[in-house]
Amino acid sequence: MLYAWIARINLRISACVAAGLMVIFIMPFSQAYTNERDVYAINSLYGALGSPPLPGWISNGGDPCVEGWQGVQCMDSNITGIVLNGANLGGQLGDELGNFTSILTIDLSNNNIGGGIPENLPVTMLRLYVLGQIIKILFLSANQFTGSIPSSLSKLTLLTDMSVNNNHLTGELPDAFQSLTGLINLDLSFNNLTGQLPSSMGSLSSLTTLHVQNNQLSGTLDVLEDLPLKNLNIENNLFSGPVPVKLLNIPNFKKDGNPFNTSVAPSSMPPQPSSPLSKAPPVPGTMPANSSDGPSAQQSAPPGKKKHLSTMRVIGCVLIAVVLFIVVVLMVIFCMSKYQERKSKRGELYKSQVGRVSKGSKEPRSKEHFIMPKDEVKELAKEIPEERKREPEIDTRITVSLAVPEETFEKQKEHVYEMGGTSILVMPPPPVEKVIVNPIAPAENIESPPPEQICPPTSAISFSVASLQQYTDSFTEESLIRESRLGKVYLAELPDGKLLEVMKIDNVTSRIPVDVFLELVANISELRHPNIVELVGYCAEFGQRLLVYKYFSRKTLRDILHCGDDLNRKLSWNARLQVALGAAKALEYLHEGCQPPIVHQNFEPANVLIDDKLAVRVSDCGLASLMSSISVTQQLSGRMHALYSYEAPELNESGTHTDRSDVYNFGVVMLELLTGRKPFDSSRPRVEQHLVRWASSQLYDINALSKMVDPSIGGKYSEKSLSRFADIISRCIQQGPEFRPPMSEVVQDLTRMVKVAEAAAD
Repeated sequence: MLYAWIARINLRISACVAAGLMVIFIMPFSQAYTNERDVYAINSLYGALGSPPLPGWISNGGDPCVEGWQGVQCMDSNITGIVLNGANLGGQLGDELGNFTSILTIDLSNNNIGGGIPENLPVTMLRLYVLGQIIKILFLSANQFTGSIPSSLSKLTLLTDMSVNNNHLTGELPDAFQSLTGLINLDLSFNNLTGQLPSSMGSLSSLTTLHVQNNQLSGTLDVLEDLPLKNLNIENNLFSGPVPVKLLNIPNFKKDGNPFNTSVAPSSMPPQPSSPLSKAPPVPGTMPANSSDGPSAQQSAPPGKKKHLSTMRVIGCVLIAVVLFIVVVLMVIFCMSKYQERKSKRGELYKSQVGRVSKGSKEPRSKEHFIMPKDEVKELAKEIPEERKREPEIDTRITVSLAVPEETFEKQKEHVYEMGGTSILVMPPPPVEKVIVNPIAPAENIESPPPEQICPPTSAISFSVASLQQYTDSFTEESLIRESRLGKVYLAELPDGKLLEVMKIDNVTSRIPVDVFLELVANISELRHPNIVELVGYCAEFGQRLLVYKYFSRKTLRDILHCGDDLNRKLSWNARLQVALGAAKALEYLHEGCQPPIVHQNFEPANVLIDDKLAVRVSDCGLASLMSSISVTQQLSGRMHALYSYEAPELNESGTHTDRSDVYNFGVVMLELLTGRKPFDSSRPRVEQHLVRWASSQLYDINALSKMVDPSIGGKYSEKSLSRFADIISRCIQQGPEFRPPMSEVVQDLTRMVKVAEAAAD
């Protein structure tokens, strides 16, 4: 009996254990892997955004971490990032962001999301260590957000990068920065923020980049003077008072467009020299005597002397006022005479170079005219300010005249571009004296000189917006060739069949001042190298910033390697050596052939153009200065995206691009040529997703190296050539910039390899 009872007990225990084990094994397969609270939060966000067509996303349930929803990043079962930059999203953010349990990155920039930034921001408890740093990024730039910045910002204690620029935010900045001691980069530019900088900004002990330009912020900058800033832009605000001396030592400090008081405020009023009429200086510890009362009560003078003193002071004040009045009158007369003299000279120059335009008159042979069609003029007229529309009615033609001295015109004919009825004269250095763009007015208005237009010292052609719209078919998608970080590039066909490329710089970057843009044009137009795309013109009308290049090719190295281009089949090992050499020569010219040296700052396969004959040219050269105008969202790809991009490791610390940063980028591109892989590919196994990390340890293992080679090459290469190619890559992608070779050394190595390959082919 006892044994039977014990047996029954053991049987029941075994059954319970078995049932428990079954539950443990079945549960992972019977419910979602992703944290339920994160699933609820992302479902709510999807609904608030208006349920856009995002692959994998659904409004109820789902398993984002397992199903691979677009833009969703996970760690184990937690959603740690949502990156949907430029995904054409609308709607709003909703009120459920705070339900994310472990989110570290939110990047929804370059969309059309509206409404306010919610108060219920996620307070992340999970810490993710990457490259020894805690990452916490909030990018909401270039959207349609309204309202004010929420005070709940203070809860994001792990925040390192925040960008809300290019929105419609209003109100004062919240005094909520005291706990954000890890914040490194902050971009609040191009909004309508008002008020003073809050005192809590003085607690941002890690802040190195601050952009607040183009707002309506006021007050002083004292709160910023003790911060470790390296990049500060406060242009076009209402800041006043003296600029702290410490801020003037910031390497990249832009402050134009503010009513600063540039004088140094004295610490105290200096003592006035004693008057010969006074008996003694004021007694220490007593109030100074009022200027109208004479000496103090303790030092009172006789009534007669008081009256005499008051009379003398009145006379002195009158004399000073008279002298100041005479000085002001003389200055006004002097300025008016100078103005009249300059006006007279401009009028004489205008008459001599442009001439009188009247019915039946002959045009001077030193001018060429571009008569714009009437319908294009009407389109342009819509953009003319109201005050200009009140001026006398003008003819609906526009003349673009390039004034040329009569005696030099005959020598310049070889520089005229014929464009089907449109002749544009290109002056080689020395530059054209003046470019005049003015409407043809009635005869009685011709005498008044046109407004001055800044003309860069360059031979680049100045195109009109209307002409470029005509040549690009109004910048349609059919004319789009490619896109870059600075804007879109369109194919332009001139009436004579000649092809050009037009880069339409994006809205953020296009807000740079005209004089800065024209100086940039002048610098780029001097770049001449067979492996660099050549600039031929520009446009700076109606707030647009466009660059016009000679057409070279639609195909880029990125298309060939990663987009299944047919040309990839032709990209043999020797052809890849030629491509690498051509691109290397372009960078060598920028680094060592230009004075001052030029850093490309954006070298990647998308900027390496290749034609059908496998000739190479590099685009976007000389545009590094425009990169500083891009929002922090794009500038700081190093911190969040350096794990799978072309950015050099040192940019995470210094944020400064150098020629050795370009060398690192070139090494990554060579690695793509070798393997045919993208720098980051989430579709591959986790250990192979980041190309540089995966490949760097195998570059000196010939067996592993052979397995890394792009299969489309087909084994038609020598092991010696492969090993030398890998050696160049390894030197270029060194972690320390001081260990990377100059591009001239890379060019020498690749030149020797190409010569050996050509000799072997013969």
